[in-house]
Amino acid sequence: MLNSRGIITIMGSGELTATMVEVHKCLLRKYGDSARAVFIDTPAGFQLNADQISRKAVEFFKLRVQQSLAIASFKSAGLNPVSAEQGFDRMRCADYLLVGPGSPTYALKQWQQSPVPDILVQRIAAGGCLVAASAAALTIGRLTLPVYEIYKVGDHVHWVNGLNLLGRAGMDLAVIPHWNNAEGGNHDTRYCFMGAERLQRLIDQLPQATQILGLDEHTALIIDLAKPHATVQGQGTVTLKNRSQELSFFGGDRIPLALLRGEDSPAGLLPANHREQKKPPKDHCRDRVDDLWTAIHALAKQACQAVDDGHDEAIARNLLELERLIWRSREQLEEQNAMGAAREVLRNVLAVLTAGLAARPKNRRSCLEPVVSAVLRLRDQFRSQKKWEEADAVRSCLEKAGIRVTDSEAGVRWALDE
Repeated sequence: MLNSRGIITIMGSGELTATMVEVHKCLLRKYGDSARAVFIDTPAGFQLNADQISRKAVEFFKLRVQQSLAIASFKSAGLNPVSAEQGFDRMRCADYLLVGPGSPTYALKQWQQSPVPDILVQRIAAGGCLVAASAAALTIGRLTLPVYEIYKVGDHVHWVNGLNLLGRAGMDLAVIPHWNNAEGGNHDTRYCFMGAERLQRLIDQLPQATQILGLDEHTALIIDLAKPHATVQGQGTVTLKNRSQELSFFGGDRIPLALLRGEDSPAGLLPANHREQKKPPKDHCRDRVDDLWTAIHALAKQACQAVDDGHDEAIARNLLELERLIWRSREQLEEQNAMGAAREVLRNVLAVLTAGLAARPKNRRSCLEPVVSAVLRLRDQFRSQKKWEEADAVRSCLEKAGIRVTDSEAGVRWALDE
């Protein structure tokens, strides 16, 4: 069992946003001014923007956390051996290891063929701190949720084996970040995009002793292995769930490590006031997010209505205001992992506008064609009935409107005056 002075911190999301700045600072304080912090880039190693994510992490730590951050790069098991060893060496010397976004199954595939799992265990045992966030959080339990494969590709609901770093500390857990995710809008994306129905199927597949540890976005669970309790920090809740019960812990709450280890029933481990129906404090941040989404959807609706009504000025006004609102609120949206959803709203409005423009006549002649053709058919009827005066009146009306009519052996032609 992993008994040490080390720390395992799990974040539901937001590891590179303002909500987790104080958590990073607090954890780093233990290692003093000479703390050696590294960012492991493996989970996003397959992405074209992997280096950009790493640079963002370095910049964030420099500006917001006031801490230098080195990159321990190990993007894939096929990396050049020399480059891979350089990454491993940085990990072995680190006091603080941060791992974050990407694909949990991709990360597992690379790490399981490398020294990384053993390095992480050694650093924790030596008193270091591992911060596993978002995709990386999924990897450290006994089982890992293959999010991309299920949610994006459509694979059947299943688990894969995780690194089980928590198991080394006696905790038989499967970690699920993004527990309260709401990006789906009109469909359930809670529980790391699984939704309630798929979550239940996942629970049914768990080994009898394994519990689920769910972390809301922008929420951290700090497991200091030298202490009897883990601590919840951040905006949301931490949930401990098994087949028979579910417990929620809020910011500032302490969770007995014995409870995470399944050593006893909650009744014997939790303070009496926790067994009451405890509710979180009013979430003013969530209220601001709700107001923001109300404004975004209102502008989108107004823009789409303007397209239907053909009011070009209103279309432009609402589109510009929608874009300004998203840009002005970008930090808030990024902290809620909702920038993609906001941009999707904007893209939907642009799609409606494109369809509306495609349905409009391409030019003035196309616009007039149905009316002029009908009027000329009426003129032909007058001429066939030898009602010359009426036929001439129709032609005169068209000419006053800038439409010249020419009779020829090939038929009637019309053109617009320049």
